Amino acid sequence: MKFQIEDVTVYFPYDHIYPEQYSYMIELKRALDAKGHCLLEMPTGTGKTIALLSLITSYTLSKPSNPVKLLYCTRTVHEMEKTLAELKLLHKYQLDNIGPSARMLALGLSSRKNLCVNPGVVSAENRDSVDAGCRKLTASWVRALAIENPNVPTCEFFERYEKAGSDAVLPPGVYTLQDLRMFGKEKGWCPYFLARHMVQFANVVVYSYQYLLDPKVAGIISKEMQRESVVVFDEAHNIDNVCIEALSVSVRRQTIEGATRNINKMAQEINRFKATDAGRLRAEYNRLVEGLAQRGNLPVGDTWLANPALPDDILKEAVPGNIRRAEHFLSVLRRLVQYLKGRLETENVEKEGPLTFVNAVNSHVGIDQKMLKFCYDRLHSLMLTLEITDTDEFLHIQTICDFATLVGTYTRGFSIIIEPYDERMPHIPDPVLQLSCHDASLAIKPVFDRFQSVVITSGTLSPIDLYPRLLNFNPVVSRSFTMSLTRDCICPMVLSRGSDQLPVSTKFDLRSDPGVERNYGRLLLEMVSVVPDGVVCFFVSYSYMDAIVNSWNETGILKDIMQRKLVFIETQDVVETTLALDNYRKACDCGRGAVFFSVARGKVAEGIDFDRHYGRLVIMFGVPFQYTLSRILLARLEYLRETFQIKEGDFLTFDALRQAAQCVGRVIRSKADYGMMIFADKRYTRHDKRSKLPGWILSHLRDAHLNLSTDMAFLRKMAQPYDKTGGGGKKTLLSQDDLEKMNGVEGMMF
Repeated sequence: MKFQIEDVTVYFPYDHIYPEQYSYMIELKRALDAKGHCLLEMPTGTGKTIALLSLITSYTLSKPSNPVKLLYCTRTVHEMEKTLAELKLLHKYQLDNIGPSARMLALGLSSRKNLCVNPGVVSAENRDSVDAGCRKLTASWVRALAIENPNVPTCEFFERYEKAGSDAVLPPGVYTLQDLRMFGKEKGWCPYFLARHMVQFANVVVYSYQYLLDPKVAGIISKEMQRESVVVFDEAHNIDNVCIEALSVSVRRQTIEGATRNINKMAQEINRFKATDAGRLRAEYNRLVEGLAQRGNLPVGDTWLANPALPDDILKEAVPGNIRRAEHFLSVLRRLVQYLKGRLETENVEKEGPLTFVNAVNSHVGIDQKMLKFCYDRLHSLMLTLEITDTDEFLHIQTICDFATLVGTYTRGFSIIIEPYDERMPHIPDPVLQLSCHDASLAIKPVFDRFQSVVITSGTLSPIDLYPRLLNFNPVVSRSFTMSLTRDCICPMVLSRGSDQLPVSTKFDLRSDPGVERNYGRLLLEMVSVVPDGVVCFFVSYSYMDAIVNSWNETGILKDIMQRKLVFIETQDVVETTLALDNYRKACDCGRGAVFFSVARGKVAEGIDFDRHYGRLVIMFGVPFQYTLSRILLARLEYLRETFQIKEGDFLTFDALRQAAQCVGRVIRSKADYGMMIFADKRYTRHDKRSKLPGWILSHLRDAHLNLSTDMAFLRKMAQPYDKTGGGGKKTLLSQDDLEKMNGVEGMMF
């Protein structure tokens, strides 16, 4: 269907549209017109992705003189593929309606591991090994050697791509990662470097958050993007944590040992070059004297990660004289590693700011702030000079230089925290030195400054007024949409006590109470005997899940549950969890029914959908607070209080409830879906906790369902078939005629 929103003709590939999608598009258009940033909370399962894509591409089509580029950021490769599949459908619809003028180029960009087609490289087990394998075949010095000696291995796909030169382009169309790999194999070109090259010409680019938020990656991939771009962060409820991780570094004993090995290897290489090719080291020294830390435009195969500091904070001046010579720089690194090793051998927890740390480094080992700042650029230059290709083996020294550059660059918003052991396992010495960033607005500020519109959207952004404070920006539009339904397809309930009227909670003092464990077990047992198909349970942590499952096993509750439904459990091993999920789905498909035990903040809570019969009930056992004694969390809370006046309790509750909402939102993936949500903890009855749940869940939470005990409840209406026509007076699918009528009424009102 196609319809007008003010001066834009919107092409929408389905025959009907939800009212909330229409409202969402109107708000989104307001933000694009104002060239400002916006925050939009839209319930899960109401077609957020297609609404975004169809409005922004239609907006570009209606303004051909200044087209807008769309950078769509997702968290996982799975979400990237789903987005590109939606875009394919939309693009086909636009071509059918408008013809060739609707042509566009859209592609997904991911790591070499997901795009490489060279069988010898892509078979490596992890991403770093694939990157290093690629570098061993494509670095400029390797290719130069191969010209003289044909026995030196190179990558045929990269060679053909380079040979094609300016002819190596992607024709218009929408390319998923699979399409890129197929195109690459067909033409014999490397899909990874082709995609990297085409990103600057594409109308739509779908890639991971890191490509914009992590300066090490953004410096290579996203620096070419024009200002007239709309950036969308989808599923962005955890965006502040992504920003913080992008600027945080951890150093452990293994890092120190690895860095020492790396330094020794580089020292051997320097001695080898001194004997065989001293001119190369002299040329590097001269280049650094002239103030060029990097060699201009590097060949595409040589580029490595960019500087870990944000672009505006990188010094545009010459590398200090005392680290220009390679051997001098290595001796500085040796002293720094030795100093960090000494700091790790502490028996008490230590916390200090970057300034204190830098002064201590200077007084103990004579390395000043400026030398620290240039560590990363100097290391990069040295690795190119020494022609090092196995970058995966040099990750440790790179971590040390990341740490040094960040600690030398930033004075506010960071802490250095040294912990001799994990508090939860005090008898195992595992010292860690962490440079932790507390200010999420640092990493995202360049994105807000560079691009004309940034859209932050998710199903759980409540309370929506906290995000502008955390990320330090002013949105022109900030809206939370509710779900329009013809029947109650979600039924949230708060369960505060067991059938023996004892309160249930995962509060620390009640957590291991046998009465609470028994009541939780009884609740699940009663639920599995009445709810058909799949039931998903979320616990607050792995340790709590282990304890409660053991307790249920001893009391025989687990055995009773397993007579009704099969039980599958998420573990910290990805392969095991994937296998458990597959078998859980099989059990639901064959009608046996199953229960899946999972953990809030785990892999399953963030990215796996339990749609249709895979999730008819979700139980959230407890309130998933972060581990509140964590030093890093405490330092961040202190910073938020002093800088943004956000109280500790407010932030912790907000963080716990966005995780809880994310967990229970897994069961509703469309309007035809239905499911129950049980919040099993007495703390959810308190208004300050409950009010931080998203509006679309709160609007269905009736007062009568606020204080249930395990022997009361449940459901009839919600399993009725979905009424598409809106016979009961509520219309939740709008046709083109309905929209025209609505526009007519609005026109008469003005």
